Amino acid sequence: MNNTLDKIEDKYNRLGENPETYLKGLLHAKPITYWDYIEVDTLLSLQKPRTNFKDESIFIMYHQVTELFLKMMLHELEQIVDEKEITSQFLLVKLDRLIKYTSLLINSFDIMRTGMDYDDYNTFRSTLTPASGFQCAQFRLIELHCTSLKNLVSNTYKDQLSPDPGIKECFDTIYWKDAGINHKTGKKTLTLQLFEEKYHKKFLNTAEELSGNTLEDKLKQLPTITDALREKLRKFDRLYNIEWPLVHLNTAEHYLNGKGENKKATGGSEWKKYLHPKYQQRKFFPSMWTKEELAEWGTNIKSEHYGSMD
Repeated sequence: MNNTLDKIEDKYNRLGENPETYLKGLLHAKPITYWDYIEVDTLLSLQKPRTNFKDESIFIMYHQVTELFLKMMLHELEQIVDEKEITSQFLLVKLDRLIKYTSLLINSFDIMRTGMDYDDYNTFRSTLTPASGFQCAQFRLIELHCTSLKNLVSNTYKDQLSPDPGIKECFDTIYWKDAGINHKTGKKTLTLQLFEEKYHKKFLNTAEELSGNTLEDKLKQLPTITDALREKLRKFDRLYNIEWPLVHLNTAEHYLNGKGENKKATGGSEWKKYLHPKYQQRKFFPSMWTKEELAEWGTNIKSEHYGSMD
């Protein structure tokens, strides 16, 4: 016990603080509880439905769960880009976590189909316009941490890029804008306008800070890429950029085209083309794939989660 007190005193003395003050504070502090530590009451009060349809709460809660998983993924990626001397073992541990979190998101997404009444969802969804999952900023930040900006350029513009495109050129043609442009008028939808007003500056600053230091860039610091590491990189790339978009697409098909109606997404995007990876051709680690695999990206997929997904 004395040894512990000695360490406490030493800690606060090194900080230039009076240990006695902190010990008195500990004496009067209330014991921590699970509900206070996790902020349970606050967490459970964050659902604010806009309609009286009961399943709208499920819709909100699942998206909140998704945001927490995305934050966990960003937590791992931030450690990767901050690591000064990268090693294969360090990356293997981080990629295992990224794969696990992405797999959990994929496996849990069926809640979006089974957790909501078909007719109720197709009624209350109109109150969500122009909000869209397209506006998920953490999804974009994960992409910026994982790969070079040129890999996020829309497939439509990749052949038109300059030899060494800068941040502005890449952002002007970044793939997610495909879902926010009215292709008849060439104008930005309200969904995209609001998204850029909120996050464009943050995205630009993040891209500048990560230039030459993304997960893809970190791989260049390794003397060699082992087979085990290559397989983890390929699996994460496939899960995040093929299987997860396809799960979204299948769910959208269920609600937006389940009876042949071909309804519009709340954000107004051409959701069939925007969600299917064979159109976007988004890859984090292109060098990890053969020419044949790159050419067939997003087609004839056999998912370990859901079977055939083409």
